[in-house]
Amino acid sequence: MQISSRFTIAVHILTCTDYFSGKCAVTSEFLAGSIGVNAVIVRRIILQLKAAGMIDTSHGKNGVCLLRPLEDITLYDVYSAVEAVSTEGLFHFHENPNPDCPVGRNIHAALDESLAEIQEVLEDKLRGMTVKDIADRIT
Repeated sequence: MQISSRFTIAVHILTCTDYFSGKCAVTSEFLAGSIGVNAVIVRRIILQLKAAGMIDTSHGKNGVCLLRPLEDITLYDVYSAVEAVSTEGLFHFHENPNPDCPVGRNIHAALDESLAEIQEVLEDKLRGMTVKDIADRIT
C-alpha cells in the first residue's frame, strides 16, 4: 500500500510557491531543483493543481502563483487533485483468492468494510489539515 508520490510533490510545490513568492520566479525547473525530480513530473502535477484551482502559471517572470491562500487548501484537496489514490481506493485487493478455500472465498467481503472505514479515517484527517499547517513547520 502506498499513496503516490504525486501527493507529497504537490504539497512541496504549493509550499515552495508560497515561500518563494515575490522573491524569485517559481518555475517548474526551480521547483524540480527543490524537489529533486525531473521538471516534466513537476509540470504534470502543476497542471493538476491548476485544474483544481489552486495555482496559476505564467510564462513570464513569475512562473507559478497561488490562487488560494495555503490555509484554504486542505491536504485532502491536494490528495484529490493529484489523484494520489487510484479509483479502486487506498487498498488494492489481491485479485485471485481461491474460491475453493473458505478464507479465500470470504476474505474480500470480510475486509471490504474495514478497509473502507480506514480510508475514510485517513481522508477525514486530511480534510482537517491545511498546507499552511505544513508550511508553518518549515518557516
